Amino acid sequence: MATTETATSTQTPAQLPHHKVKIKKLGQRSCNEKDDKGKFCGGHLKRWYYMSDAVEKACGDVEKAWGPNAEVYRCEFCKTLYLPNPEDVRGINVAGKGRTSVFGLTVPPKEK
Repeated sequence: MATTETATSTQTPAQLPHHKVKIKKLGQRSCNEKDDKGKFCGGHLKRWYYMSDAVEKACGDVEKAWGPNAEVYRCEFCKTLYLPNPEDVRGINVAGKGRTSVFGLTVPPKEK
């Protein structure tokens, strides 16, 4: 199991001319890009609907690379693009299902 996690995390997607592209880690919901000083950005990753973005329409890199309906996330601060992790199971939240609390405060799901 550890070998598949390291293979996925070390995998780098093809870079676009005007965008930095990364792959989300399992459960990742904030940006892990470092600046020149080595500090993490920490911006939220939000689903990016690039077809309605006026600046991206002028550039057109993302649509050429992945098509008109790709699932792409973008950091709200540094604008780094993140592709979904192929091993990540879809949760209820678009950004990911998050992590279970280590303090035992997680409420069990309701029975259906």
